[in-house]
Amino acid sequence: MTTATTVLRTARRGHAGLFWLAAALGALAVVAALGVLVDDRELLGAPIWLKPLKFALSFGLYALALAWMIGGLERGLRTARAVGWVLVVGSAVEVGVIVVQAARGRRSHFNEETALDGSLYSLMGATVALIWLATAVVAVVLLRQRVADPGMRWGIRLGLGVGLVGMALGMLMVDGGAHAVGVADGGPGVPFVGWSTVGGDLRVGHFVGIHALQVLPLLAAALAATRLDADARRALVVIAGLGYLGLVALGTWQALRGQPVLAPDGLTLAVLGALVLGVGLAAATVLRQHPATDRPEVLR
Repeated sequence: MTTATTVLRTARRGHAGLFWLAAALGALAVVAALGVLVDDRELLGAPIWLKPLKFALSFGLYALALAWMIGGLERGLRTARAVGWVLVVGSAVEVGVIVVQAARGRRSHFNEETALDGSLYSLMGATVALIWLATAVVAVVLLRQRVADPGMRWGIRLGLGVGLVGMALGMLMVDGGAHAVGVADGGPGVPFVGWSTVGGDLRVGHFVGIHALQVLPLLAAALAATRLDADARRALVVIAGLGYLGLVALGTWQALRGQPVLAPDGLTLAVLGALVLGVGLAAATVLRQHPATDRPEVLR
């Protein structure tokens, strides 16, 4: 059985609602991609269906990752599954509003131009708060779970922790009524993601943080396939998680200073260099102290 098949089966067993939500959002992503190709309408300088495409992919990966994590639970499974349905409904509403507004040719975020637009934006704000709280509850349940592999244990813990930080960074955009800093929303941006190339963009830290939920457990899974012992894998995942959190903080700090993500100044580059150097030295130290071995180990 392939790793992908195992993940999918575990996710479906863990939470059928989140699993089928991920499948539906995958289908929506295909439809939205077709919309990008055949619908020539634009909104804020981007194809009208690009935003539904991005959100379908993002929420789909989020739902699949959580369903897989819930599938590994032994304690608190009933609570996690109940809260999972809150996530299913909240995510469906969030993405649904984005699709409806795209079809209407209207902005979904930061739009209170009409009573309907304002009501839909308020609904999105409420569902985002609900999604964050529900994710936090699932995180607490997962933190209490004993995971045999220490690398995966910390990959899940740090993935959820950094993911919650990334989700919370969305409040910076809500408070400011925009995602751009120093310039108006829209305008030149990085292909596909749309991050501003002429001003700061708070979506950078938000996006990177949210997807720690997939990146760090995947890193743990990759390390589990190596000949490194359990202590080394755990240490490497923790180092990567802290470095990832530092990258989220750096991206957010850069955006708050009105600086384009592709045009960092000397100070930003210096901090990035220090972060990379620190992570690299820490990882090298672990690998030197725990060289790879062919000896079998007993997970603690």
